Amino acid sequence: MRVPAAASLPFSRARLTLVFVLAASLGLSLLLVVGRVLMTGRGLFLFLVWNLFLAVIPFALSTMLGTAKGPLRARLLVPVGAAWLLFFPNAPYILTDLFHLERRAGVPLWYDLALILSCAWNGLMLAYASLADMQRLVQLRLGTAAGWAFATLALLLSSFGIYLGRYLRFNSWDVLANPLTLFFDIVNRILHPFSFPGTWGVTLVFGLFLLVGYGTVRLLGRAHEE
Repeated sequence: MRVPAAASLPFSRARLTLVFVLAASLGLSLLLVVGRVLMTGRGLFLFLVWNLFLAVIPFALSTMLGTAKGPLRARLLVPVGAAWLLFFPNAPYILTDLFHLERRAGVPLWYDLALILSCAWNGLMLAYASLADMQRLVQLRLGTAAGWAFATLALLLSSFGIYLGRYLRFNSWDVLANPLTLFFDIVNRILHPFSFPGTWGVTLVFGLFLLVGYGTVRLLGRAHEE
């Protein structure tokens, strides 16, 4: 998915197409959630709507940086970039919502599978689209190697964030709402890594999975261009 200079324009045709496709895919997920509510009369999977909203935030932030120009982009880079890194794990986090898949009365298992997979797919694609935006910004300033180093680090950090969210039940806003507990749990795992094998197992396995997936998507885009 090599991006020529023209593709960095704010509202290029390719960008508008991407936004349209992502919006259509999100719409499908929402329809599946609404369909389930209508079938069962219960809002069991409504939390996925919130998770999808959180997954959209990093894409919106990276789009904001991509559309900003000149001095405005320079002023926004640090605060918006920090907010992006904070919210970025929310996008691939939806993959772990597959843990909620089980047989339930009133709805076929295949329907729940399609619903959760649709949401997980959207989270993953929003993550990759957002990361491609941020990698491009880094690459323009520091070069290709730095761009890929940034993408790799971001995916590993997001995998650590997935662990914090899924197993320790932290949210992105706990950086402000509950900073001391969050800081203690993170530092404790860094200082005593062998006491928390699950932490680093999740971080490494999910990080490698996300990195291979991201590399594949980028290579597919490049192969298509060529």
